[in-house]
Amino acid sequence: MTDFSWEFPYPSRRMPVLARNVVATSQPLAAQAGLRMLLRGGNAVDAAIATAAALTVVEPVMNGIGSDAFALVWDGKSLQGLNASGHAPREWKPERFAGRDRMPTEGWECVTVPGVVSAWAGLSAKLGKLPFETLFEPAIDYARNGFPVSPVVASQWESQVPRLQDQPGFAQAFMRSGRAPRAGELFRFPEQADTLTEIARTRGESFYRGALARRIADFSSACGGALDLDDLAAHQPDWVEPIGQGYRGYRVHEIPPNGQGIAALIALGILEHFDLGSAAADCVASLHLQIEAMKLAFADVYRYVADVNAMAIRGSSLLDPAYLKSRAQSIRRDRAGQAVPGLPPSGTVYLATADASGMMVSYIQSNYMGFGSGVVVPGTGISMQNRGYGFSLQPGHPNLVGGGKRPFHTIIPAFLTRDGKPVMSFGVMGADMQPQGHLQMVVRLIDYGQNPQSAADAPRWKIALDGSLLLEHAFTDDVARGLAQLGHRIVRASPGSTEFGAAQLIHRLGDVYVAASEPRRDGQAVGF
Repeated sequence: MTDFSWEFPYPSRRMPVLARNVVATSQPLAAQAGLRMLLRGGNAVDAAIATAAALTVVEPVMNGIGSDAFALVWDGKSLQGLNASGHAPREWKPERFAGRDRMPTEGWECVTVPGVVSAWAGLSAKLGKLPFETLFEPAIDYARNGFPVSPVVASQWESQVPRLQDQPGFAQAFMRSGRAPRAGELFRFPEQADTLTEIARTRGESFYRGALARRIADFSSACGGALDLDDLAAHQPDWVEPIGQGYRGYRVHEIPPNGQGIAALIALGILEHFDLGSAAADCVASLHLQIEAMKLAFADVYRYVADVNAMAIRGSSLLDPAYLKSRAQSIRRDRAGQAVPGLPPSGTVYLATADASGMMVSYIQSNYMGFGSGVVVPGTGISMQNRGYGFSLQPGHPNLVGGGKRPFHTIIPAFLTRDGKPVMSFGVMGADMQPQGHLQMVVRLIDYGQNPQSAADAPRWKIALDGSLLLEHAFTDDVARGLAQLGHRIVRASPGSTEFGAAQLIHRLGDVYVAASEPRRDGQAVGF
C-alpha cells in the first residue's frame, strides 16, 4: 500500500483509474490500442508498442515513424533501459554548418537517423509476448480507415502549418484539403498504413536495411540531405544501465546521457538537503527551492551532457554526493540566484503501461518540435524528426555536431523504486519541461503525499530558456508576487497554455495500479 492522500485539491477533468492492467497516454485511441493487447493476453511491453505505434497515427504533431525513443522497463525482477536515439549522418562535420549560430530546425539538415522503429523491434524481441505483427493492428486500422482528430491535436496541427507547409512532403501528407484537419474530422493516411504493415512484416528491417530505407535515402539525396543507406543500416538501439538518485528513501531512475534525465536527478539530489515537507506544497518557500535546484541542474547539463563518448565529465561526477551538497549550499532562501555550471569531480508523446504480472513500462518517443523537421518521405507517411537541432555549433563543446554522434536529447522516461521494488513509471513530455516535470511529480508524491492524479493536476512552473519563470495560471497572485520579490522574472501563462508538458503516471498499489492521465491533453488512463 501507500501513504499518499486520496484528496483531489486541484481543478481537473480526470480521476485516476485503478486496475490490474493499465495504460496511460496522451490520446484516448492510442490508450485503447494498448489495452486491446492486454485483453488479448499480451504484456505491458506489447501494450506499450501498440500504443506507441498508434500514437504515430493519431497524434502526428508530436511523434511519427521517423521519431526517436527511450524506454525503462521493470521486467518483474530488475529495471532495464533502452536508448533508441539515432546518430548524426556520417557527413555531418562542423564545417557543413559554417556561418550558423544554431543548427537548423527544418528540412533534412536537422534529421538524424530515426530510432523509434528499432525501439519497437528491440523491445518486442527481448521482452514482448504477442506476435510483432499483432501489435500494429490498431495503428494500421486508424491509418487506413481513419480516425477522428481530437481537439488538442487539431489545435497543435493547425499551429504548425505556417512553419512547415513548404517543407518537402509536408503539405501532401498533412494538409490533404489545403489545411490542417479540424477537431472531429476523420483523417485517413493509407500510405502510413502501408508503411506500418511493412514494418510489422519485416520486424523493422525494411526501415533500416530494406525497401523503406531506400525510399528514405533516395528522398534525402534528392533534397540534398546527407542521410544515406549506410547511416540507416548502421543504426542499432542500445540496452543501457539506468542511472539513479536516492530521494528520501526512494530512488528515481533515468536513462543516462545523451539524454537530459540526469538534470532531474541532479536537482533532486540538491533538494535532498532541504526539508521541503515542512512547508506547504504550493507555497513560495518550497517553490523557490525547487526552482533554484532546477536552475543549477540545467546549468551543469547544458555545459557537460552530450553523447556519452564525447563527455569530458562523467555522469557519476554530476551526481557525486559531496558535489550535490556543495551545490545545495549555494542556494539562498531569500534570493533567486544566477545559475552557472559547477566544477564536478573528474513536439513528444509519453506512455506508461503495467500488467498483472508486475511488468511496468515507462516509454517516450518524439519527433522533437511539432512535426519534427517537417520532412515527410512521399508515399510513406514517414515524418522525420529534427533531433539534429540538439547539437551545438560552439567549438570545443562536448555536444558539438559531428558525424556518427548522438545529439543532446530532451526526451526522458522515468521510474521510481523503493527498496529495490517498483513504485511508479512516469513521464512528463515537453522538451525542457521534462526534467522539471519529473522533479515536480516526485516532490508532490514524496514530500507532499499527493496521489498521482493530484500530482498531475497541480499547477506547474517552468524555467524558460531565457531564464524567465513561467507560472501556470492556477497559481495564485500571492505566489507570483512572492516569487517576484525573491528576484524571479515571472511570466504568467494564459489558461490553456501548452508550455507545461503532459504527465502520465502509473503507481503500484499492492496487487493493483493507480493510473493517472494529464488533464491538459486529450489523453486517457484505461484498464481492467
